[in-house]
Amino acid sequence: MKLSTCLNQFFVHYLPQIKGCSETTIHSYRDTYRLLLPFAADYRHIQISSLRLEHLTVELIIAFLNHLEQNRKNTARTRNLRLVAIKSLAKMIRFLHPQHRGLAERILGIPQKRMPQKLIGYLYPEEIMQVFQAVDLKKAEGFRDYCLLHLLFDSGARASEIATLNLDYFDAHNQTLAILGKAKRYRQISLWPKTCELITLYIQKYRGTPRPLYHHRLFINQRGQTLTRSGIHRLCKNYLQRALPPKRLQSIHPAHSFRHSRAVNMLCCGHAITDIKNRLGHENIQSTMVYLHMDLASKQAVQKKFIQYAQSALKHDPKLDALIDWDHKQDILSWLDSL
Repeated sequence: MKLSTCLNQFFVHYLPQIKGCSETTIHSYRDTYRLLLPFAADYRHIQISSLRLEHLTVELIIAFLNHLEQNRKNTARTRNLRLVAIKSLAKMIRFLHPQHRGLAERILGIPQKRMPQKLIGYLYPEEIMQVFQAVDLKKAEGFRDYCLLHLLFDSGARASEIATLNLDYFDAHNQTLAILGKAKRYRQISLWPKTCELITLYIQKYRGTPRPLYHHRLFINQRGQTLTRSGIHRLCKNYLQRALPPKRLQSIHPAHSFRHSRAVNMLCCGHAITDIKNRLGHENIQSTMVYLHMDLASKQAVQKKFIQYAQSALKHDPKLDALIDWDHKQDILSWLDSL
C-alpha cells in the first residue's frame, strides 16, 4: 500500500470525519509529515512518491526522531509531539487496515522520551491585584482588558478558550459560563458576582462594534474581529510587564499564569482536586496534579495550624515542645523546600 494513499485517507477521512479533530491538530500533524516524508525518502534512497507503508518501520521512525533532536535541534517535547502524530497514523492503520496491524502495534510501542518537567509559575494574590491596577480604564480598550483579566483568573480558562467565547455562553442570571475546551468538550462553570457584573457592563457599554462575521464573539479587538489567542497572550504580557519586575516574568507564562493561579487559589481554599479538574477542563486527574503546588507560606500556615492543634489537644511534654519549636524550624523548612 502506498504511503501517500494512506496519508490521504488519514488527513481527509480519518482525522476530520472519524475522530473529529480540530484544524489546529490537523495542521500540527501535517507539519510532522512534511518533515518525515523527505527524511524517509532519503533514508530509503527512493522518491517520496515511491514510499510504501511497509517502509515506515520502527528503525526509520527512531532515526527520524533522533534527526529532529540532533540536526534540527528540537527539544524532547517537540520530538514527543512529532511521535504523537505518527502514532495517530498507526492507530488509523490498525483500525482501517488490520492486515498491517503488526506494523501499527510496533509503531505504537515506541516510547516517548522523558524530559525535565518545568514548574509552571503562578501569580501571588498581591501580584494579581497589581496586574489589575496596571490597566488604564481611561483608554478605549481599558475596560475590555480589565474584564478579560478578571475572567482569566476567575474561570481558569486557557487563552484559546477565552478567545472562542460566544455571547450566548454567558448566563448573567445564573452567573455561569460555558467554555469549549480541548477535544471539543464543553464545561459549565460558576463565576464570581464581580466577574459577572464586569462582563455584563462590558457587553452593554464597552464592547466594540464587531464585523458581521464576528458578531457572536464575546471579546472583540480594535478591528472589529475576534480577539485571538496570540492577542490575549500579548495583552497579558503587556500588563504583567507593567506590574511585575523583569526577573519575576522569567518564571511565568503571561496568559497561563492566571490559570495556574486559579488552581492554586482553589487548593488553598480547600476545594477538592476533582473540583479543580472540572474547572480547568482536564480529561484526567493526572493533568491537574501539575497545578497542585503550594507555596512555602501556605505550607507553613498549614503546619502552624497543626502545631496549634497538637499543643491544645496533647498534654505538655518537653520532648514534644522541642520537636515542634516553630521559631527554630522556619529556616530549616525553607532550606528543605529549596532542595
